[in-house]
Amino acid sequence: MAIGCAKAIQDWEAKKGQRASEATEIRLCAWNPPINKMDQGLNQLTSCTKLSLSTNSIDKIMNLSNLKNLKIISLGRNIIRKITGLDEVGATLEQLWISYNLIEKLDGIQSCVRLNTLFISNNKIKNWEEVSRLSQLSSLKNLLLAGNPIYEGFTKEDVKPQVIRRCGQIDVLDGTIVSDQVRKLAEEMKD
Repeated sequence: MAIGCAKAIQDWEAKKGQRASEATEIRLCAWNPPINKMDQGLNQLTSCTKLSLSTNSIDKIMNLSNLKNLKIISLGRNIIRKITGLDEVGATLEQLWISYNLIEKLDGIQSCVRLNTLFISNNKIKNWEEVSRLSQLSSLKNLLLAGNPIYEGFTKEDVKPQVIRRCGQIDVLDGTIVSDQVRKLAEEMKD
């Protein structure tokens, strides 16, 4: 059995003794029973700046249009296959935590013009062209990409210049500050 966000939010309010519409942070991680749908119940979260829906059974990002203050959304450990539905929060979203899903392509992320942190490790990204899409996000500085098929065949150190050559704006890659040496290697690869 699974439930939508509306029911989970109702349960959260009862548990916390607080109105969800006034809360700046809503944490519905590993909900029991698991949340399987981002339904219209999310529309009441008008004050929410951080929404945590990790470790559920969500397969599609949707119904974020009223979350005008949303800065951080955590959707790790779900069954999301495609990045969609972020256009509605693209002007405010600064961090997207979406590791351990089934994502192959990064289209749908370009609307997130203020995104500075993207945790998208352990997904299904296997094409360097998808990583190159991230170069359009000039505010993106912190990227967690490890555990994707694209890293197969590379050592931890050898993969860094591959990523930086495509996304030079990144300062922190897979939890480590990008060194001048990595930047130099990435620059040499462009020639």
